[in-house]
Amino acid sequence: MDKLVIQGRKRLKGEVKISGAKNAALPVMVASLLASGENVVNRVPNLADVKTMGKLLVNLGAGFRYEPGRAVINTEKLVGYTAPYDLVKTMRASVLVIGPLLARTGMAKVSLPGGCAIGARPINLHLMGLKKMGAEIDLEEGYVIARCKRLRGDVIYFDIPTVTGTENIMMAASLAEGTTILENAAKEPEVVDLANALSAMGAKIRGAGESIIEIKGVNGLRPLSHTIIPDRVETGTFMTIAGMTGGDLLIKDCRPDHNDALITKLRESGVIIETMENNTALRAFGPDRPSARDIKTMPYPGFPTDMQAQFMTLMSISNGTSTIRETIFENRFMHVAEIKRMGADISIEGGIATVRGVTKLKGADVMATDLRASASLIVAGLGAEGKTTIHRLYHLDRGYERIEEKLRAIGAVVDRQRDVL
Repeated sequence: MDKLVIQGRKRLKGEVKISGAKNAALPVMVASLLASGENVVNRVPNLADVKTMGKLLVNLGAGFRYEPGRAVINTEKLVGYTAPYDLVKTMRASVLVIGPLLARTGMAKVSLPGGCAIGARPINLHLMGLKKMGAEIDLEEGYVIARCKRLRGDVIYFDIPTVTGTENIMMAASLAEGTTILENAAKEPEVVDLANALSAMGAKIRGAGESIIEIKGVNGLRPLSHTIIPDRVETGTFMTIAGMTGGDLLIKDCRPDHNDALITKLRESGVIIETMENNTALRAFGPDRPSARDIKTMPYPGFPTDMQAQFMTLMSISNGTSTIRETIFENRFMHVAEIKRMGADISIEGGIATVRGVTKLKGADVMATDLRASASLIVAGLGAEGKTTIHRLYHLDRGYERIEEKLRAIGAVVDRQRDVL
């Protein structure tokens, strides 16, 4: 187990290149199960979750190799339909194999998913949609067991927008008989990226990125070749780092339009953000001290829950009091106790955190509780006075590629060490 040691209070300046989005890469990798042949996915980040997904695909009979910046997946011979607990216990995206396996083989046995401990995140909406399409579904000893002859198109309404639910049903519907309509579908850029990959494979999809998506099933799909979109959460994290350190960062290979809600709030707090290079880069200048601003997390295009912890950390040193409302995940304030160890003044009541800005944070030993919490602790450590040591770094490695290299390149003093805890 590793830890990250940060010497804070440095004004960071320089250039950062954004990696491909993990939350787009994983479903596109899974989409390869829908076709037979060699699939190539470009701009795949080198992350723990990507390696876990590769092992899962191999367990199903696919060939998998990771090359710098891309994944090559051969799906000519699928020999299994089981995603076992030991492979999927740390990665919720494993549930995405249910739809493609059902559509191609008529059978799926998938362990109930794990991942970050930030809430229940049930998959009932996935299973509801697959049942409407004709699947028989049982729950046995912690596994979802799904069977069908061939899925049939239907109208599926999601009670709440669900990213993985939308993606799972969209993949299943691509090979279903007839037309499937998804109502109240998730609009996230990662959903659009998957739809673009499926369309390149021969799927007939309209409306991705809108609340209603139409999928006309086809009899077969060809192998995919696709390049993953930039990671909007990594982009947002570095914008927040610029705000926290009074920095001057040129953030390249990104999609500023995927971060409109966050950019609006950062600008209101005093961070100067300029889009550049035909909207493929942005420059972020941090203020001497940010101004307090309220946020409420919402499904896309609202303020992203994956940036709530990082933005709260920025607000912890703001001039004023902020209110942070979390509406997506019920346990996503676990980072608060760790930030308070560094001197933050934060109180929680239900799904609302009240953040009273202090003039500075002070370094401390802190514990990462989930992926985005670990990012918020990095933001805090970079802006804090003295040394911050972040334990349980494996959470960070699930979602941020070469983070120490990127931080050092902009002037941060960081060191990854083995942890004796």
